[in-house]
Amino acid sequence: MNELQGRADRGDVPGWVLITLMTAGLVVVIWAVAGPALSGVFESAIHRVVTI
Repeated sequence: MNELQGRADRGDVPGWVLITLMTAGLVVVIWAVAGPALSGVFESAIHRVVTI
C-alpha cells in the first residue's frame, strides 16, 4: 500500500511540463504583440516626467 500511496503523491509531471511550456509560449506571443505598444507608453510617460 505504501508503494501505491507514493505514486499517487507524485503528481502528473508531464501535465505540469506541458502547462509550463504553454504558459511560456503565451508570454512570448503576448510580449511580441504588446511589446511595441508598451514601449511607446513607457517612452511617453518618461518624456512627460522629464519635460515637467
